[in-house]
Amino acid sequence: MFNFGKPPHLSSFMIPPQELRARLERFPRLKYATFPTPLEPMENLTRELGGPRLWVKRDDGIGPGLGGSKGRKLEFLMAEALARKAHRVITYGGLQSNHARMTAAACAALGLEAHLFFFDRCPADLPANLLLDHLFGARLHFLPLRRGGSAPLTIERTSRLIRLVSTVLVGPGAYFMPVGGHSVTGCLGYVAAALELHQQVEEIASDKGRVTVVTGVGTGGTLAGLMAGLKLLESPVRVLGIDVGKLWKAFPASLAKLAGDLCAALGEPRSFQPDDVPMIEGKYVGPGYAVYTSETGAAIRIMAQAEGLLLDPVYSGKAFAGLLDLIGKGRFGADETIIFLHTGGLPGLWAFEEPLSK
Repeated sequence: MFNFGKPPHLSSFMIPPQELRARLERFPRLKYATFPTPLEPMENLTRELGGPRLWVKRDDGIGPGLGGSKGRKLEFLMAEALARKAHRVITYGGLQSNHARMTAAACAALGLEAHLFFFDRCPADLPANLLLDHLFGARLHFLPLRRGGSAPLTIERTSRLIRLVSTVLVGPGAYFMPVGGHSVTGCLGYVAAALELHQQVEEIASDKGRVTVVTGVGTGGTLAGLMAGLKLLESPVRVLGIDVGKLWKAFPASLAKLAGDLCAALGEPRSFQPDDVPMIEGKYVGPGYAVYTSETGAAIRIMAQAEGLLLDPVYSGKAFAGLLDLIGKGRFGADETIIFLHTGGLPGLWAFEEPLSK
């Protein structure tokens, strides 16, 4: 079995939903969507798989730049950049980074200069998300540091190194976003999502303790934000992250610290240990981050043909492939409810046209 972390217990330390909402509203924030995002039943898949009741949380429609879950983080990050009067924004990621694409779009709309750094050589052409980055007017910087799945650095150390390099190349005074918006400011967006889910679940399940939110984990901010939000609410709703990258050294420790920092920023210190992080690490990654697997392709087709929803091969497709495997192995009972967090990533499909067309 996998670890869901320590189950919450109702206590006097619980923050009422209206109070958590008020605390989130103290932070500068732009608006990229109407919230809450829809929570929709996946009736066809539920019937076909014969397991738990399946729902999908539609964070794929949060703008800008064709949308996706990173929009929740960018609401807070871009507001902070404006508050600091930055004229340039720096971030980094993989070649098909949804975060980079949406950051480029957000910067274009606000008249800011976007600088995107990638862990690879400049490709001969610019497929999918890279093409959109270019069209949004972002400056693209390629660092040939691509590696296998050995994860030699923590996410924090990687961000410090990229921040140093990018400052040399771009110049001082830019607003720096860690990979995937992995910061307290960015991850406030998924504390807000936890609040949404806590309240939406009341409408679909009589026993919140039998509800699990499943999300892909790349840089981990989504999972850390959900952990922090559900903890502050003392919600019995569980969360399970499926690692899609095997990218970072000591990853659970990083996520535990981030979740604790989020709680502290909201005025309610809480402590998390690495063993509290509910994540399946490495099992469903395949050869490495952004490397296509046949299981991912099958999962994308199943979702598309059963529910008419499109996943991407880098992130949501791998996470859904992991969920399908867990359901097939009987890890969830028929009386449980699973909410799959749809994080978007549609443009990434066009970077994998050949294997997906077979």
